[in-house]
Amino acid sequence: MSKVKVDNIDLYYEICGEGDELVLISGFAGSIDIWFRQIPELSQSYRVIAFDNRGCGRSDKPDVPYTMKLFAQDTAALLDNLKIDKAHIFGISMGGMIAQEFALSYPDRLISLVLGCTSCGGRHFILPDDETIDFLLNIKHVDSLTPEERARAALPYSFSQEFIRNRPDIIEQYISMRVEFWPPTHSFLRQAEAVVTHNTYDRLPRIVAPTLVISGSADRQVPVENAKILASNIPNAELFILDNMGHGFIVEAAEQTNKAIINFLKRQSRTPLRELNRPPGKLQTLRSG
Repeated sequence: MSKVKVDNIDLYYEICGEGDELVLISGFAGSIDIWFRQIPELSQSYRVIAFDNRGCGRSDKPDVPYTMKLFAQDTAALLDNLKIDKAHIFGISMGGMIAQEFALSYPDRLISLVLGCTSCGGRHFILPDDETIDFLLNIKHVDSLTPEERARAALPYSFSQEFIRNRPDIIEQYISMRVEFWPPTHSFLRQAEAVVTHNTYDRLPRIVAPTLVISGSADRQVPVENAKILASNIPNAELFILDNMGHGFIVEAAEQTNKAIINFLKRQSRTPLRELNRPPGKLQTLRSG
């Protein structure tokens, strides 16, 4: 458990395991603890580096403008400090947006790219339903609830009712993790600004890393159509859809997720990336179940 100085702020990170480096980038308002069902398994084969984005967890939370480019710069600076030249990158939700920007800004630093429950943003972003939008953007509602109340209210927007009902052990672990590092309101707002201004659609064909796009078919926050847009515009990308899973599939469908990630990563190696301007390959879509 360590911190590193990046752009005059401290970023908190943890490293576990040995092998090719695998960097995990968390989503909106999330700490590295969101990976509690991935790190134990992934670290058996990879050197897993997980860190708290600025504004989250145990990292500093400056009240200044955030952008995906800034988050990507933070990621690159962390790798510099750890003397890592290239790595596999796996980002979920907002972390997947950061991962896209990292792939575009630092193409020679990727072994492969995994984008989970995320979007290219801009006018091509497929919006959630009205109820979900109202819940996600109602900052006054956030301030009127305790962190635990907010975390529990968010459960139906991430997990199936069956999972909430049948796995209280995992749900309580998830709630405890979310509450422990609840970010201040300004962090929500700053990260929301970065999400709203995110737009990679026109640049997606420039991503040169082998890419896996993974999403739940029942995602209420970032509908699965967003994953299809990403996979259709990133040359030779693979698309893996988890049937009946929501935005929190890394928790609810951890076994399937980990298997899909490992199966993808083991087909990649520390070799030169494919050339730019190659023709798009045929999109391969896989489904769970």
